[in-house]
Amino acid sequence: MEKQEIFYRLALGQVTGIGAKKQKYLLEHFKSAEEIFNSSPKHLKSLPFLNETSALSIKSFTDFSAIEKEMNYNDKNGIIAISFDDDKYPQRLKNCVDAPLILFYKGNANLNAQHTISVIGTRSYTEYGKKVCEEFVAALENSGITVYSGLAYGIDVIAHKACLKHKLPTVGVLAHGLSSIYPPAHSGVAKEMLEQGGLLSEYFSEEKAEKGNFPTRNRIVAGISDATIVIETDRKGGSMITAEIAYSYNRDVFCYPGRSIDTKSAGCNYLIKSLKGQLITNADDVLIAMNWKSTTPKKTSQRQLFIELEPDEDVVYTVLKDCNQIHIDELYQKTGLTSSKIASAMLGLEMQGIIKVLPGKMISLV
Repeated sequence: MEKQEIFYRLALGQVTGIGAKKQKYLLEHFKSAEEIFNSSPKHLKSLPFLNETSALSIKSFTDFSAIEKEMNYNDKNGIIAISFDDDKYPQRLKNCVDAPLILFYKGNANLNAQHTISVIGTRSYTEYGKKVCEEFVAALENSGITVYSGLAYGIDVIAHKACLKHKLPTVGVLAHGLSSIYPPAHSGVAKEMLEQGGLLSEYFSEEKAEKGNFPTRNRIVAGISDATIVIETDRKGGSMITAEIAYSYNRDVFCYPGRSIDTKSAGCNYLIKSLKGQLITNADDVLIAMNWKSTTPKKTSQRQLFIELEPDEDVVYTVLKDCNQIHIDELYQKTGLTSSKIASAMLGLEMQGIIKVLPGKMISLV
């Protein structure tokens, strides 16, 4: 995407009262972000998704120097701004209605890796929680799974450190800009993660870690992964917010149980009891539930045997061949087929052993 378009999209994100949903509606209506700012107040006010206050906020925005400063900082520090319709944008997150228009990223991990999980938990962990977390990540060694967390005290940083030890790509989702690390004590871990993963944020580089940013950040942690693993948490707190959001996104949530008298396990026990989280006791439970660990030899794709496909089946197969795994909502968008045609094509492909349906409405080639 051209720098000029990124420039105006960044500006759009800074307009008061224009959240992620309105930003995307505007970009669907106009040809470019620049055109939004050049549009007349009358035109903006006529749009059904904008009120007069929002329209005037766009027209009164003048702080373009801050946008130029941000872009210069990013260029000098190896930070890329990934827009919502960029191929590098995390496709799982893109399927979430409140996903940010632009993300700032520094690192070398693939944000669209084949398999991704988020590992979360309490800041004030117990020895049980620490042991469970370290053993869980260690069991994923050589799996190629990308692990996300929030680089916070407690389970988050334990998970990141374990990933570094076992050579797993790991990405920290920050509640502040990329010019600093919070907490500062985790700066060393963050530096290592840039070599074996990355750092991701929706905030401008100099944005500080304000209290309200953390719950907002949690929606990214929940939406960017196939599944969320809750190691240990009390009944209230950031981990519970993330787990609830993941559940609302129709993502799989897995929880380690604890004793009924342990407050640090109260949140996990509640999620299991309320059927929002699946009980696990080891990493294999997750791999098997997600169909990432096959107990039978992998079959040769029927497509490789030159089986002739129906036209709609071929459309679906072609899309999957490019990305290997896709969410059903994105499949609708990329194929342009109706839901009934998609369902019919998927049934045919599944019966031929070409695709498989995964948890969280994900579709994958066999």
